[in-house]
Amino acid sequence: MKAIVLEKFGNTTGLVYKNIERPTVKAYEVLIKVRAISVNPVDAKVRSKQAPLAEDLAHHDPLILGWDVSGEVIETGDQVHQFKIGDEVFGMVNFVGHGKAYAEYVSAPAEHLALKPHSISHIEAAASTLSALTAWQAFDSYGKLRPKDKVLIHGASGGVGHFAIQIAKHIGAYVVATSSNSNRDFVLSLGADKHINYETTHFEDVLYDIDFVLEAIGGDNFQKSVSVLKPFGTIVALPSGHTKDDELKAQQKQLHACYFMSVYSSGIDMQRIASLLERGILKPHISHVYNFDEMAKAHLHIETGRTVGKIVVTL
Repeated sequence: MKAIVLEKFGNTTGLVYKNIERPTVKAYEVLIKVRAISVNPVDAKVRSKQAPLAEDLAHHDPLILGWDVSGEVIETGDQVHQFKIGDEVFGMVNFVGHGKAYAEYVSAPAEHLALKPHSISHIEAAASTLSALTAWQAFDSYGKLRPKDKVLIHGASGGVGHFAIQIAKHIGAYVVATSSNSNRDFVLSLGADKHINYETTHFEDVLYDIDFVLEAIGGDNFQKSVSVLKPFGTIVALPSGHTKDDELKAQQKQLHACYFMSVYSSGIDMQRIASLLERGILKPHISHVYNFDEMAKAHLHIETGRTVGKIVVTL
């Protein structure tokens, strides 16, 4: 089968196209013929060895990046009962382990997957995996966003952020979103109630009594976000290299909850996302679609840090 193997950490020249053996399935796995793959910042960070996960994966040979897939089940393990051959499925598989999604076929635990809604394409489904799961789990597992809460979402035009706005509005929250001015209209079109242009406005100077912050920027943005939370508020931070001082500032605020989250594979959560997609409550924005032989371009695109919505690669 066709696959992209990471032969060395560093720039995109380490991504090498090879023909390797098709994976076999274990008892609780399914074999997926992949139709689309989502590319995330973590993919590029692992490739360039800027993420701790790279050390955990370094011993795999071959090492195949990627976790987000959408495709068709062509084989099932003998203990799989929720899917059958011919089913179209999608999910984030084996995160934070060896996902091996950059391939024509992927073996994946059935419990990491959900049926793809008929109303969406494989491209849309692949886009609605890691990023959508991150937003969902931030509001449902790590913190508990409630109706009428005032939530601040940073990086609102990005992969996680654009899903987070839609999920928060579905829950019934009041959404304050930060992005550049060029993405203002996009962010507001997703349902945000208030937009703050981070290029011209310091959000910490104009906001107060925020109930919940989804912090995706890192650096001093974490402590600034803590400063606008009301006592016993909640902040959930995506992986960004937080410090002990960050934790201390959060503790001093007497926050209800402070989590430095890592998204995890969950078929149950994917089913919830599938339901939102099927009902049109959640809609992925696809910034660009690349062919499988353009994976290096997809990595360079995601590394700009300027992607609006999601990047998808098709097979």
